[in-house]
Amino acid sequence: MTAGESWGYPQAVGSGGGSVVRRILLGSQLRRLREAHGITREAAGYSIRASESKISRMELGRVSFKARDVEDLLTLYGVTDDAERGSLLSLAREANVAGWWHSYSDVLPGWFQTYVGLEAAASLIGVYEVQFVHGLLQTEAYAHAVVAHGMKGASPAEIDRRVALRMERQKLLVSERAPRLHVVLDEAALRRPYGGSEVMRGQLDHLVEVSERPDVRLQVVPFSQGGHAGESGSFTMLSFPESDLSDIVYLEQLTSALYVDKPEEVGQYRRVMRQLQEEAPDPAGTRDLLHGLRQLL
Repeated sequence: MTAGESWGYPQAVGSGGGSVVRRILLGSQLRRLREAHGITREAAGYSIRASESKISRMELGRVSFKARDVEDLLTLYGVTDDAERGSLLSLAREANVAGWWHSYSDVLPGWFQTYVGLEAAASLIGVYEVQFVHGLLQTEAYAHAVVAHGMKGASPAEIDRRVALRMERQKLLVSERAPRLHVVLDEAALRRPYGGSEVMRGQLDHLVEVSERPDVRLQVVPFSQGGHAGESGSFTMLSFPESDLSDIVYLEQLTSALYVDKPEEVGQYRRVMRQLQEEAPDPAGTRDLLHGLRQLL
C-alpha cells in the first residue's frame, strides 16, 4: 500500500514536473552514489572546490546544480557509463529550470519557494489548518484580508502581489494534472471573520462549492468534537508520483519553514491525518456545518 492509498485515495497518475522535485531526486542519487563508495562530504566538496556544507545542500536539493560540478562528482563516484551520466546530467539541467513562481521572487521568501515547487509537483496534498482557510481554497477577497492583516505596513502593491501569487497557485487545482487535495480545517479557522461578514459568507460559499469537486475532500472538525488528534498544530503533507521521492511534511514558522522527510516522523503525521479524517464529519456533514456557520453571519 502506498502512502497516498493509506490516506484513502488511489495514487494519482501523472508526470512529476517541477524543478524542485528534480533537484531533490538528483541530490538523493548523488548521496547514494557517494555513500556507496564510502566518500565523505568533505572529500566530495574538495573535488568540486566547495565546502562540505555545499555538498549537504546539494544532496538535500536546496541549491541549483552546475553541470561541471555534477560531472566531477560522477567521475569521483565512479560513474563511467555514458547513458547513466547522460541521464543524471539531463536531470541536472531540468532541475535548474525556473518555475512560474520565480516571477514572484520579490514577495516570495526563499524558504517558501521550495514549498510552492513541491506543491506544484505533488500528486496528493494533505492539509490540517487551524488559523486560516488553506491558501489553495481561499477566495481573493479572503486572501486579501488575511495578507493585509498579517503584513501591516505593507504597500497596497505588495499586498496585491502576494494575493496574486496565491490565486496563481490555485490554478493547480484545475490543471490537467491536478493533485488530490484533502483539507481538514479546525472550526476555529472559520470562526475568525477576516474581512468581515460579507467576505466570510463568500468564503464559506466557495468552500461548499469546491468541496463538490471529485479531487477535493474537505472536512471540518467542529468545536463540539472537543479534543482531537491535531493538537500539535497545522501541517501539510505532500506525496509525489515519483517512487524515489518520499512523502514530505511542511511545517511553516514565522520566518522560515521545516521540511520533514524522515520516514518515522512522516509516519506520525500520517497517523494524525488519518485520525483527523476519522474524527471529523464526512464531506456531506461538513457541508451541512458550513451552511450552518454561514447562517450565523
